[in-house]
Amino acid sequence: MTDTPRSDADDRSLTAVFGERRALLNLAFRMLGSSYDAEDVVQETYTRWYALSEEDRRGIRTPMAWLVRVAGRICLDQLSSARVRRESYLGEWLPEPLPGAPWDTGRPADPGTDPAQQVSLDESVTMGVLVVLDSVTPAERVAFILHDVFGVPFTEIAETVGRSPAACRQLASTARRRVRAAQPRSVRGSRHRDVVSAFKRACETGDLEMLVGLLAANATATSDGGGKVRTALRPVVGADRIARFCQGVLRKEPGVSFEEVLVSGRPGLVGRIGGANVLVIAIELDDEDRIDRLWVMMHPDKLHAWRSRDVG
Repeated sequence: MTDTPRSDADDRSLTAVFGERRALLNLAFRMLGSSYDAEDVVQETYTRWYALSEEDRRGIRTPMAWLVRVAGRICLDQLSSARVRRESYLGEWLPEPLPGAPWDTGRPADPGTDPAQQVSLDESVTMGVLVVLDSVTPAERVAFILHDVFGVPFTEIAETVGRSPAACRQLASTARRRVRAAQPRSVRGSRHRDVVSAFKRACETGDLEMLVGLLAANATATSDGGGKVRTALRPVVGADRIARFCQGVLRKEPGVSFEEVLVSGRPGLVGRIGGANVLVIAIELDDEDRIDRLWVMMHPDKLHAWRSRDVG
């Protein structure tokens, strides 16, 4: 420690570096689909920043660019190792659902970037997009999120991924095609809420016919209990099977009550027992305004962001 006062330039640099923490958290969450892992990435990024000599830090003209590059590399390593870990995961792995409004970095994409090659900040945290991104390669995911969501130039992404700018452009393009192909048409928010409300009523009343009518014929329901909560280990496919699956879950948990909420930026449901949030349902509609995808999060470790919303 030293009593030598910092210069104004040092103060500005320190403020700038820590002022980017939320942007880095948002970046890492979109990369990994876990707020716990995102926190770890940001902490490690700052650890590496302060491991630099003062001379090296002074030589970095744009600290945020350096932080993004390092965070991206850490995420790339985490994504690669996560694929190995998930081979032993019990049941289906789903990204963590976010409560309320989607995270916003407050950092608009480069105005020179083609809007057709972008996914909005809101879209990039929906369950549908995060699930699709979990199916692409780690390098494709990193290149896509850095460029399409955060507007980072491919020349800088190349330094993160360790490939040429042209190769990074192709990586992002491949991931973009997967995301676009999986995205449904834009559904009016009011219509989405109406369908979620109807689904809630059908669950609460046990109306099997109503449940089936709200679901697309080839709908898919995927649940994540992580081995800590008993649930379906494989996706449930088909309107009738999903309706009976929902009835079965509710029979096992007769005290559950539902509330309509925003789940990762889209209308969804949170289920409570005794005032505690125990499950979160993200819902996506098809072109005919029927429920096409249900993602049911029951893993308690992935509901920590909802615990502060428990009702006492």
